[in-house]
Amino acid sequence: MTVLILTSPEDVTADLVVAALHDRGAPVVRLDPADLPGEVSMSAEYVRGDVHGYLSVQERMVSMGSVRSIWIRRPGTPGSGAVEQSEWLSVEAGRALYGALRCVRARWMNHPSAAEQARYKPWQLFTAHHAGFAVPATLITTFPQAAREFAEQHPQLVVKSVSGTHPGNPPMALPTTLVAPDADFSAVAAGPTLLQEYVRKTADIRLTCVGTRLFTARKKSGPDQVDGRFGSPDDAQWEPVEAPARIARAVRAYMEAAALAYGAFDFAEGDDGTWWFLECNQGGQFGFVELATGQPITDAIAGWLASEAD
Repeated sequence: MTVLILTSPEDVTADLVVAALHDRGAPVVRLDPADLPGEVSMSAEYVRGDVHGYLSVQERMVSMGSVRSIWIRRPGTPGSGAVEQSEWLSVEAGRALYGALRCVRARWMNHPSAAEQARYKPWQLFTAHHAGFAVPATLITTFPQAAREFAEQHPQLVVKSVSGTHPGNPPMALPTTLVAPDADFSAVAAGPTLLQEYVRKTADIRLTCVGTRLFTARKKSGPDQVDGRFGSPDDAQWEPVEAPARIARAVRAYMEAAALAYGAFDFAEGDDGTWWFLECNQGGQFGFVELATGQPITDAIAGWLASEAD
């Protein structure tokens, strides 16, 4: 049985998992959907309810029926590597490839439907609250008056992107930013704005969940640091820590509700030790945590992909 990995050629993190799978003796096929059609070819036949499909890449052919698991890591847009590109071709190639793979009886990390749902920040906050996490008070609005009233109730706020994406090309990282006390909220009418109660934190927490296994790391935060991705104390390093039992239960409840096999959770540790939920990235990076802490996340992913069931 084969492990199918969908990602770009430049994904060095996937290289680590491929090596770990090879060490386990698990057959692996890695391809980028951007190369369909072209370097990647596919065929799927539907006759009398039976489905027989094949994928080909770099002269390797694999039957879809022999796929044990599918890891969607950092795939390119289908058709984007074709000689003659078009929006129509991307839609056709994407529907053909992912539509055929949805017929495969394989384990997904993560299933496209679950991954798409998990990207919605409002849904994340709702699900996190019901899973048992502490969630900062949050408002997403285009009403300036609603923003003003929210600011009166919560004097210290940060503003974030709802989608996490940057409007520029190429996109850049958008830092979480403190809202000035005298902010004029009239501009929120121009587009949905996410305002969130500011958590004065002592540390950033990254919890990586692979199947049922949890890998938790903590990095000390500066006294006035807002976004852990931008700047930290010179001596701050990620260190392995144990997740509190309450957090572990909430993580598993969230993963079950989201139907995810992999999730990278970010928390802000408050002054009182509370772990405040910020987000769960269904495709978040893990290499930097493994490199700093030695936690065997790569091996856990390879083990999940190579096994028959949890």
